[in-house]
Amino acid sequence: MKTLILNGSPRKNGDTESLLRIFRSKMTGECKTVDAYRCQISPCIDCRFCWNNSGCAIDDEMQQVYDYIRECDNVLIASPIYFSELTGKLLDVGSRFQLYFCASFFRKCPVEIKPKKGAVILVGGGDGAIEKGYGTAKVLLHQINCHNIHELVSSHNTNFLPAIEDQQAVAGVEHIVEFFTNRK
Repeated sequence: MKTLILNGSPRKNGDTESLLRIFRSKMTGECKTVDAYRCQISPCIDCRFCWNNSGCAIDDEMQQVYDYIRECDNVLIASPIYFSELTGKLLDVGSRFQLYFCASFFRKCPVEIKPKKGAVILVGGGDGAIEKGYGTAKVLLHQINCHNIHELVSSHNTNFLPAIEDQQAVAGVEHIVEFFTNRK
């Protein structure tokens, strides 16, 4: 079993990472993490190469991510919430999913990605709503053929309670592991 983790946190030891550590410790199989703040992935530049061609014209680390997306079984998006949205660097990575949209919309080609399960973990301490970020994450998951998506797991009081101490969030992470490993 292969799982892709899209980590949108800039903090190496922050609340998002604390929940991801729990996930990785319990998840079986291979986990590949794309760390949006430390990877060498440029955002989509709307060059429109993918309107008429298979693939993306930008030659960077995203090429390996595309390969992994084709073969993985699960995708987990984990991010802090900034102004009620996923982090900008995670959105940069997600913008590169444009080639999947263009394949089906412009070129009318079926996308060769096996169906997979998806899940979203969001953390935040401010007063912003999490629904918008969750909606964006689901749009990204749908583009890479994740239509079986676990309910949102969140810790939205991290200014006062670290995510690692949020029992509901920790239990939610454990439920994601069960969801991903149950192939039904």
